Amino acid sequence: MEWLLNIDYSLLIFLNSLHTGFLDVLMMLFTAKYPWIPLYVAIAFYIFYNFGHKEGNYKYAFLLFVSALIIFAITDMGSTAIKHSTMRFRPGHHPALEGVIRLLDGKGGFYGFFSSHASNVFGLATFTSLAFKKRWYSITIFAWAFLVSYSRIYVGRHFPSDVICGMIFGFLVAYLIFSIIQLKIVRNLINK
Repeated sequence: MEWLLNIDYSLLIFLNSLHTGFLDVLMMLFTAKYPWIPLYVAIAFYIFYNFGHKEGNYKYAFLLFVSALIIFAITDMGSTAIKHSTMRFRPGHHPALEGVIRLLDGKGGFYGFFSSHASNVFGLATFTSLAFKKRWYSITIFAWAFLVSYSRIYVGRHFPSDVICGMIFGFLVAYLIFSIIQLKIVRNLINK
């Protein structure tokens, strides 16, 4: 286990050190929450426009919208619960990394395993990609989710393993919820 932690620390130090003035600004944008509100609104609008207005299935559109909110809640609360149960320090609070890494966005809370940002955005990317079934959208949303996740390492808030585990958790939660929505019994209830 020690060798795995050493790889995680080394990878953090390497990825955190790859910086330029332009990337600092860009990664601070990707790591921020509020600039992405228009994206979330656009996704909600598309759900109701495409599945509700265009296809005439407002129940399904509403179910997709509520499911996206549930995914966000599960990934957010799940990551918070795991942070408090594992109590793994964030890089900024880790004594061995003091003065070694750059903290562009402050130290953050004490615990960082696993990344809420990564689980939230990968949950959203997975769920909407499965629902929308558009290749261009999937490529774009997963690129965005990857950049948001990477930004957490770049700004010094998370170890790479925090981000990777958050990505996996978000993917699994979204896939599970989308699979439940696709069950015949659920589809029958929606179509009544």
